[in-house]
Amino acid sequence: MTATVLFGSFALLLLLSVPIGISLGVATLLAIMYSGKIPLDFLAQGLVTSIDSFPLMAVPFFILAGEIMAKGGLTERLFRVANTIVGNKTGGFAIATIITCMFFAAISGSGPATVAAIGGMMIPAMVRQGYDKKFATAVVCAAGSLGVIIPPSIPMVIYGVVGSVSIGNLFIAGVIPGILVAVGLMIYAYLYSKKMGYKGTEEKSTLSGFLKSVWDAKWALLVPVIILGGIYGGVFTPTEAAVIAVVYGLVASLLLYRELKIVELPKIFADSALTTATVLIIIGTATAFGRLLTIEQIPQMVTDVMLSISENPIIIILLITLLLLIVGCFMDTLAAIIILTPILLPIAMNIGIDPIHFGIIMVVNLAIGFITPPLGVNLFVGSGISGLSIEAISRAIIPFFVAMLTTLIIIIFVPQLSLYLISVLR
Repeated sequence: MTATVLFGSFALLLLLSVPIGISLGVATLLAIMYSGKIPLDFLAQGLVTSIDSFPLMAVPFFILAGEIMAKGGLTERLFRVANTIVGNKTGGFAIATIITCMFFAAISGSGPATVAAIGGMMIPAMVRQGYDKKFATAVVCAAGSLGVIIPPSIPMVIYGVVGSVSIGNLFIAGVIPGILVAVGLMIYAYLYSKKMGYKGTEEKSTLSGFLKSVWDAKWALLVPVIILGGIYGGVFTPTEAAVIAVVYGLVASLLLYRELKIVELPKIFADSALTTATVLIIIGTATAFGRLLTIEQIPQMVTDVMLSISENPIIIILLITLLLLIVGCFMDTLAAIIILTPILLPIAMNIGIDPIHFGIIMVVNLAIGFITPPLGVNLFVGSGISGLSIEAISRAIIPFFVAMLTTLIIIIFVPQLSLYLISVLR
């Protein structure tokens, strides 16, 4: 009955549009009070102990690094590199936007941050180029999801902490799946652009132009090399890499590109602190919620139910995928990872799925949740930039949803896409 109170109150609070962090905390508190056998300070302890973690310190630093680099002139230079490659092709602006989101994803670690940084520049530019505003917004919203798939990824950090999995290996494992998702989005963008007659720019792609744009963006392009190379080379941990990303971002933005002013730093720090506070509240309350589930033996019950339906690994992983797609529509990604990892990871390992591979499956699944209403955060960010309604963007983004879902199925059934780079670099 305690579980009924826990889930019932949580669902009711979500329907009342109470923020996810508060909903999780209040639902946990009500369940504790109803049970009568768990001390009331259980929630307070969960809030403190859950964020008392060295690996979790990577989260605020990656958030800050993304904010600094978004405002430091890196975004525009990354687009120029992409545009010199595909700008003159059919649908070149849309494809260049997706490539730019890939580059920025390797800096920010966040889906909404990627949409905000790229969308503010690219949605108006695509409209001026003759693209339909709904399509332009859908491109940015869908490609923004790459922010949590391509490393560094904040959800991967959370999964690594909760599932006791190497964060460095998760980062490496996300590279090929992230590129594959991006390719899927590019294919649809090209086909739609060809159908609608969206031509590229008249400027020809030349090797000299490409090399010039790469040289101009060299400090931005070095970020993922430093982060991933340092982590996997054993030079520093993911948390230390996040700190280095902040320092590097400040040097590049203030001294090398000189597009960020010192007077802008207080606002950047304040915005990052606000985002970090929101994330940590969700992590704390979700952890307490998840621990209460464990006390009530919900993970074991879910495992028994799934295994009673079928012992076929294919059926089970498809059921898990369906569950994650549904959860992604209604729950914040970080909360979903914290609550569901202790439940689903043992099931996945029981049917022979590698924990690293399952982490990628989980992150890609929940990345799709960024573009699925009613909670699709990327849709809200895109709506704020373009002025379009959520309904209009949701309709335009359906083909991109199908492309991402198709890619997800490939990632699920071809484990080497996630594990190959680890086996090579190990």
